[in-house]
Amino acid sequence: MEFESGDRPVIVRRIKKIQRGHHGGAWKVAFADFATAMMAFFLVLWLLEATTEQEKAAISGYFSDPTAFTEGGSPYVIDLGGGLKDDQYSGESNVENPDTRIQDKGIVLTEDTVQDLAAQIESRKFQELKRTLETRIEQDPSLRKYRDQIIMDVTRDGLQIQIVDAKSRPMFDSGSDEIKPYMNEILNALAGTISSVPNGLSITGHTDAEAFTERSDYSNWELSADRANAARRALLKNGVREQQMAQVVGLASSMLYDRNDPKNPVNRRISILVMSERSEAKLKQQQEGKPLPLDEEFPAPAPTQAEPAEEDEFKAFERLRKTMTRKQRDETVRQPANAAQDEVF
Repeated sequence: MEFESGDRPVIVRRIKKIQRGHHGGAWKVAFADFATAMMAFFLVLWLLEATTEQEKAAISGYFSDPTAFTEGGSPYVIDLGGGLKDDQYSGESNVENPDTRIQDKGIVLTEDTVQDLAAQIESRKFQELKRTLETRIEQDPSLRKYRDQIIMDVTRDGLQIQIVDAKSRPMFDSGSDEIKPYMNEILNALAGTISSVPNGLSITGHTDAEAFTERSDYSNWELSADRANAARRALLKNGVREQQMAQVVGLASSMLYDRNDPKNPVNRRISILVMSERSEAKLKQQQEGKPLPLDEEFPAPAPTQAEPAEEDEFKAFERLRKTMTRKQRDETVRQPANAAQDEVF
């Protein structure tokens, strides 16, 4: 077909559209997973800061043995309040028998047992504090030479740190309460660590049995008290808080370290006790004029067998925890109302 002059061909272009898949939602799933993980991470950080050692032990036990927590009661590991208790639904009394027998295991869980478990956990904190101090002394060349004069022991009353005299290196001049420079170095090193714990401190001064004859109106009683007070001032100067100071006393030669040699230089010492809850409560009772329990006034003789190792105590705690009912575990991890202070080690 021929086109007339002036006519132009018409060209039609058709664009073929290709349908492609949607690609805008996958990143949202990944971001949601990331946000959830971050929320869980910060929740764990909050729990580590806000919970006590007893509560941490209960949480750890829940994830180690979840079936042990399905015996009824609250579905939560830590009772945060805000709801009715099981016994409120049933109309039973809120007062529990302090001696609760677990029939299937034949174990009696008493108030004393709960207190012993708390004491074992606190003892582990003091053991860790002791290791921290020992490590600091070993790593500091200026302090390592004094390690034979620093004696540390964990007792029922807390961590006892004793700084003793040596023949060639006394802490004080004879008959004086002025601290020697190397004694101040030791107190400075100790203050940096014990100031970081909330426990109270009891400082005691001791002398040997050598009679003080320079002044008729000044004896070893006054001298030991003055030296304890000098140690207190040095600790405050090096960072210990005034609120931590619970007691400063002088005992002269009434409690010798070496009873076989009353004039041994080791008897001249300063004792710093990082107090346990038990010893703080006992001191508070004495200050308020309240009578002490019979076992405090007349303590039982010290056992001849060595105390169990830390790992054995922890295993005993785990075994006992698994045999306890849910309500008894709640009572175990609950902090006592008359606690002398907040947390712990």
